[in-house]
Amino acid sequence: MGSLYQALENGDLDAAAGMITENFIANVPSTPEPLVGRETWLLGAQGMKEAFPDLKINVLDIFGTGDKVTVLVHFEGRHQGAFQQFEATGKQVSFRSIEVYRMEGDKIAEEWVAPDLLSLMQQISLAPAGH
Repeated sequence: MGSLYQALENGDLDAAAGMITENFIANVPSTPEPLVGRETWLLGAQGMKEAFPDLKINVLDIFGTGDKVTVLVHFEGRHQGAFQQFEATGKQVSFRSIEVYRMEGDKIAEEWVAPDLLSLMQQISLAPAGH
């Protein structure tokens, strides 16, 4: 898992894509149905790198059983490009995520992610938190 995060952090999306199955399944918040396909992951990763080009990814803990691996991860970066409805603010951000991956051999076949998007959105919104 660390090599996937390292490839993403370095912006080497081709290397990252090679670690994911062709029929990858993404279970993400706010989507009623899973998203399917390696391209889905690549689009999300590309969006993160465009919004936070200096993204740093720190694995806080990693553990697994059977074909599942759970990762507690911390993201940091400067908001330098559009992210969802927010234009670049130049603000430094920091947020955590809990991510569960299902492996097929040495490749990632499925993910369930629970990033703290509320915290991230509060950090990049133009209004101060609580207003």
